[in-house]
Amino acid sequence: MKKFLAGCVALAMALPVMAHANELTVYSGRGESLVGPVIAQFEKESGIKVNVRYAGTSELATLLTEEGAQSPADVFWAQDGGALGAIAPLFAALPAEVNDGVSAEFRNVNNKWAPTSGRSRTLVYSTERVQEADLPASINDLTGEKYKGRVAWAPTNGSFQAFVTAFRVTHGEDAAKAWLEGMIANDAKAYRNNGSQIEAIANGEVDFGLVNNYYLGRYIARDDKYPVAQTHFGAGDIGNLLNVAGAGIVAASDNQDNARKFIDYLLSPAAQQYITTQGNEYPVIPGLIANPTLEPFEELQEISPNVDIDQISDLEGTLELLRQVGLL
Repeated sequence: MKKFLAGCVALAMALPVMAHANELTVYSGRGESLVGPVIAQFEKESGIKVNVRYAGTSELATLLTEEGAQSPADVFWAQDGGALGAIAPLFAALPAEVNDGVSAEFRNVNNKWAPTSGRSRTLVYSTERVQEADLPASINDLTGEKYKGRVAWAPTNGSFQAFVTAFRVTHGEDAAKAWLEGMIANDAKAYRNNGSQIEAIANGEVDFGLVNNYYLGRYIARDDKYPVAQTHFGAGDIGNLLNVAGAGIVAASDNQDNARKFIDYLLSPAAQQYITTQGNEYPVIPGLIANPTLEPFEELQEISPNVDIDQISDLEGTLELLRQVGLL
């Protein structure tokens, strides 16, 4: 009987470990509509159940910092490289081979996180109310009288905040603050995210918006007459920031093997092809079928500002600036 009871106790203690071995907790700053199918396919192929907490990238970055070693997260999948850089000290170092197949322009040189897709900041505009002559050459032009009350933005969005960080790094704190205050004085309209800006333009609420390149394609795919188009500012303008989404393994996680499998899957040809074909983002590995709706990546590189993604990690400084000017 004693041996039987001892065996039962041992089995009971082993069961949670076995269950844990087949699960994974992901904090995702990426939207469920895009990454949900990728996660579902990973579950199907790996047999690992993924528990996902969806929220804003900056919100989750803050939460991870607060939770520290007690965080239940195994992986953080962020919307932008700036947030990943900000909490890189919380990540376990990835083996060098994880990033070996990643294109050099996207790679994190310190191997603390892996890029999962590339994207560009763009200007979206109404095809019904905006003429070519109305398009600004620089993002700084949007503070002018011509654009008063006509521009949307999303100050609480992670990608916008990464852009502001890049603005601070490239042009200085004073210039970034002056631009934000100029936009506020010019009655820029605040929206929740990228998609709501595009919808506001289509609905006639505003004429312009500041979004990532991949959102508009989702609307055009459903309606090829959707009354919104997108463009870039002049070559080298900070408004054309080239950024990445990416994922890192939380160092405090005791589920490192499953986390590594998830990262490897995100960099697989199957996942990368889905992300570019269905998500309208740029793949971070070579050799895939190009999405014909995207500008050639070589052209995007020519017009993008020269910003090192690893240098835009001061998320807290940006949040403080946004609080100072009253946007948070």
